[in-house]
Amino acid sequence: MAGGVVEGGPTKRAHLYEHRFTHYFAFTCVVGALGGSLFGYDLGVSGGVTSMDDFLIKFFPDVYKKKHMHQKETDYCKYDNQVLTLFTSSLYFSALVMTFFASYLTRKKGRKASIIVGALSFLAGAILNAAAQNIAMLIIGRVLLGGGIGFGNQAVPLYLSEMAPARNRGAVNQLFQFTTCFGILVANLINYFTDKIHPHGWRISLGLAAIPALLMLVGGIFCAETPNSLVEQGRFDEARKVLEKVRGTKNVDAEYQDLVEASEEAQAVTSPFRTLLKKKYRPQLVIGALGIPAFQQLTGNNSILFYAPVIFQSIGFGSNASLYSSSITNGALLVATVISMFLVDKFGRRKFFLEAGFEMICCMIATAIVLALDFGHGKELSKSVSYFLVIVIFLFVLAYGRSWGPLGWLVPSELFPLEIRSAAQSIVVCVNMIFTALVAQLFLMSLCHLKYGIFLLFAGLIIFMSMFIFFLLPETKQVPIEEIYLLFENHWFWKNIVGQSGQHHGKTAAV
Repeated sequence: MAGGVVEGGPTKRAHLYEHRFTHYFAFTCVVGALGGSLFGYDLGVSGGVTSMDDFLIKFFPDVYKKKHMHQKETDYCKYDNQVLTLFTSSLYFSALVMTFFASYLTRKKGRKASIIVGALSFLAGAILNAAAQNIAMLIIGRVLLGGGIGFGNQAVPLYLSEMAPARNRGAVNQLFQFTTCFGILVANLINYFTDKIHPHGWRISLGLAAIPALLMLVGGIFCAETPNSLVEQGRFDEARKVLEKVRGTKNVDAEYQDLVEASEEAQAVTSPFRTLLKKKYRPQLVIGALGIPAFQQLTGNNSILFYAPVIFQSIGFGSNASLYSSSITNGALLVATVISMFLVDKFGRRKFFLEAGFEMICCMIATAIVLALDFGHGKELSKSVSYFLVIVIFLFVLAYGRSWGPLGWLVPSELFPLEIRSAAQSIVVCVNMIFTALVAQLFLMSLCHLKYGIFLLFAGLIIFMSMFIFFLLPETKQVPIEEIYLLFENHWFWKNIVGQSGQHHGKTAAV
């Protein structure tokens, strides 16, 4: 998921917080769900559209010709077209750039403003893509969609975490990840049916993204600004009224006072990015801001999500079979996310990373062996081999969906002390988007040149990532954020860098 949990400030009064379930809070959850579904729908729809014959005939006739050639040298290279992959990756390059603008708007004008801007941008992109007559219109539409993703991924998780009661904040934040996975599954099911509608089924797939965007726009207009943002803007009376409304009680003195104090202390930190570079935060910077968000994309899973229909067609599946198979694998992602939500606090982060990593390595090696033995000779795979590949990819996605998928966002949100947390989260999103875009742009070219070796490459990368987790990441399960620094002070490796008592600090505040 994009974005992390942002705490509401000092917790010395947390035991005094009160809340009741309200319909207004349920409404904020719906707005957040729509934000996740936007990201997920686009993530799932683009790969299916790029495998549709009608879409290829109109925009990429050379790719269409290669797709229907049955020559050995084109088996892995049918979709190797950098303009075609730019159709997918341009969104993520755009989202990367727009994240910086979204950060400024979210901080200065509030979370609501970014939600509205993101919904408008995504709506415009969906309309332009559905009406596209040339490649330029497609790319411009994708850039607008990327703007919507950049603003939405920045603001919606923050909006959810600030509106949620403290004790339910983790579960509510996971809603964004869950609906992202649900959006991917819906997109694949829609592609399965629109692929049969000629010649404009692809327009329906791309245009339907306008529906959740329009709903999020309406929700963004009618939802209130978060109390945290209102306090930051000096609108104290309004902040208290919203807090009372969303908590369902007038007794919000303790939480309101914590918000005010957190805002005052956050303003005292004038350069959180420079603070993040200090030696005492080196473990968090290396693990949480750089390593994990980059590795999350290098697992190879998002390549499968982007190009599942393309991959299945490239390895011999028919058009409808490939879309159906990719729907199955994305269903695995949804199931895995639910498993992670319920079990990760019981078993811990490291165990999920390492156990699932072993499964992912085995799945990638098995895929490579099967393709090396039975594919690349200008003929489709047998049914038994095809079914085996679907099962292997299903198991791979199931493992990713309970480990690197959700934990790639959860663990960084746990590592950083509150005074530098928002600055660190900006770097997390930035690194994640950079590698998302690079993988999207380079995967099909790599598949063409490395053939089945691309899956061995991913297996090697996952081995390296698992070693990174095993040796450098301490278990953060149920460890208060204020005490995270102790894990590194007592860690066999990091203690030599941060030293003893390297991160003791007094009252913490959200930045």
